[in-house]
Amino acid sequence: MPEQAYISALIDDLLQDSHLAEGRQIESIFIGGGTPSLFSAASLDTLLQAVQKQLKLVPDCEITLEANPGTIERGQFSEYYAIGINRISLGVQTFAPHHLKKLGRIHSGDEAIRAVDEIHRAGFKTFNIDLMHGLPDQSVAEGLADIKQALALHPTHLSWYQLTIEPNTLFYAKPPTLPEEEVLGEIEALGEILLSEAGFIHYETSAFAKPGMECRHNINYWQFGDYLAIGAGAHGKITSQDNIISRYYKHKHPKAYLDPEQAFTAETKRISREELPLEFMLSCLRLYQGFSIAQFETRTGLSLAAIEKPLSIAFQKGLLERKGDIIRVTALGARFLNEILALF
Repeated sequence: MPEQAYISALIDDLLQDSHLAEGRQIESIFIGGGTPSLFSAASLDTLLQAVQKQLKLVPDCEITLEANPGTIERGQFSEYYAIGINRISLGVQTFAPHHLKKLGRIHSGDEAIRAVDEIHRAGFKTFNIDLMHGLPDQSVAEGLADIKQALALHPTHLSWYQLTIEPNTLFYAKPPTLPEEEVLGEIEALGEILLSEAGFIHYETSAFAKPGMECRHNINYWQFGDYLAIGAGAHGKITSQDNIISRYYKHKHPKAYLDPEQAFTAETKRISREELPLEFMLSCLRLYQGFSIAQFETRTGLSLAAIEKPLSIAFQKGLLERKGDIIRVTALGARFLNEILALF
């Protein structure tokens, strides 16, 4: 797909949807999905200038770019930094050559290390490393080695999550041998100790950050906040002035997204009052800080009485706890999130 044609489509998409943000300030921009680091800094600069022209950004707006270590040319990070991108999310997954090969990744562990060096040299003060654990035949030592190598690179944020087998993938068609539950449990327990000792706070199910370095974009998402969707396959959530909450989705396939004969948006779905409690909990229960009663009522337009029964059951089972105005998962609840969600 021609780069300039896609950037032009993104800007047209933005122009059509900018009214959804009327009267609001933009606190974060996340350029992700696929491999946006394949785009030149000049193209991304054109896009960001259009965003700044159409929307009102807070002065310290968090602007994140997802990057793949195998698609970055030397010096490119400094170009991204120069156009206003201030946060990088690097998709490392693992530093082990044999595991990278099994995952079908195009980069090597050494390339990932060099990419982080470029991030530091470019002047970025905050960046994330994406890591997976529970990889095919992964041992406890191998899982912890990835954490130790990542920490040696001094990131400010780590996304550390277990490999899941998704439909329509090679692993789904030919399932690999995954670690036993005992091995997974030991990797997670010891990995969390390493991260805690390094000063990282476990603030979301799969996210760890140095104090004050939490991803603002993701926090808004997990707090059931609103966000715009721009680009092929993007999805957004908007609350109207009369408190109608909707999710909407852009055409996933680039050809459909770029088709001049149809709109960028493929579907819009209003969330019913009956669906709101589960929709809210799907997001907010991933944050270990929990949510306030005021936040639930403001974001959903419902009173706490609407979820009194499932809350009571969760409290009785020790899955949720309430401290003052805050409701959050317990250590037990963090292990059985699906059981909590089933109540709503």
